[in-house]
Amino acid sequence: MVRFVLFSIFLVIPGLFSDFLLAQTESIPNDTPLKVGVAGSPPFSKFNQQTFEGISVELWQEIAATTNLRYEFIAQPGVKVGIDQVVAGELDILIGPVSITAERFQKVAFTQPYFNAKIGLLISGHSTSVWSRIRPIFQVAVISSVGGLFFILFIVGNLIWLAESRRNPEQFPQHYVRGVGNGMWFALVTLTTVGYGDKTPVTKTGKAITSLWMLITMVAASSLTAGIATVMTLLLSTDATTEFTQPQDIRGKQIAVVSGTTGEKWAKNYQARLLPSPNLDQAVDRLKSGQAQAVMFDVPALKYYLYQNPEAPFKIANLSVAFEDYGFVLPLDNDLIRDLNIAIIKFKQSGRLEEIIEQEIQGDFDNQ
Repeated sequence: MVRFVLFSIFLVIPGLFSDFLLAQTESIPNDTPLKVGVAGSPPFSKFNQQTFEGISVELWQEIAATTNLRYEFIAQPGVKVGIDQVVAGELDILIGPVSITAERFQKVAFTQPYFNAKIGLLISGHSTSVWSRIRPIFQVAVISSVGGLFFILFIVGNLIWLAESRRNPEQFPQHYVRGVGNGMWFALVTLTTVGYGDKTPVTKTGKAITSLWMLITMVAASSLTAGIATVMTLLLSTDATTEFTQPQDIRGKQIAVVSGTTGEKWAKNYQARLLPSPNLDQAVDRLKSGQAQAVMFDVPALKYYLYQNPEAPFKIANLSVAFEDYGFVLPLDNDLIRDLNIAIIKFKQSGRLEEIIEQEIQGDFDNQ
């Protein structure tokens, strides 16, 4: 009997002990804060060593408050690095202006979109002065061409004078300066196909020279007309940046991009000559220095840059390269994503999300 009781106690005690341990484990709250990476550019994410601000940051803070989430912010040098950190398990969530793409969806999960952004171009905003429009006329190549034309007129004028001065001194005087001058005048009106008829060669040699000159001027006059049309186009043009009127105009252009962003992807798709930079400020510096003809990036960030730098001689081109949605990034098969999606939808429906966006952007603008 004693042995039976001891045996029963031996069987029951381990079970009670295991239940006690399980109960103790379930009652311990999960106090480990989420590691939230912050990446991207203003106005969605702005941070230094102490503070984190921006549309994405404020939205996350309010969502975390409503869902009782504890977290700590960790600054990331870029969106690509932040996504890699999520994949590696170093971050629980990545927030900021992170575009939702099919390529990224293969390795991470995204929440519901909370913002729809446009990819655009930052270009030079200098108004074209009259001098800059007529400056091509005074380039060395143009001046040398005009000088070459007068030299040819001088040669033809001399030839006509030599052929006509003895038998036709009334129209081509034997005095050298007057005679050659009349010869050049005759060559010029023939070149321009005006043909006043006030000067006419009468010798066979003069007529032969004139016939040859007429054949030459048929080509020369066409080139002259085309050149004048080009110059007039430059003079009458009112927009110095009309080369960027559609995405196809990006092909072959020097475009500054931020490495690892979707702007880089779109510039590559349109076969631009890429000038990668680690951040937006350095990309804009390439535009300032003339290395780049434009900067391709998210339009909200480009607008924010112009708000922050109203004296900058830039503007946003009137074209849309692409439209993309922003979302928060989480690891694949994360249980938290459902709660975040519900919170984002509630913020959209209540109008709070729009208020956050307007407050952040307007607040930055008012501080200028």
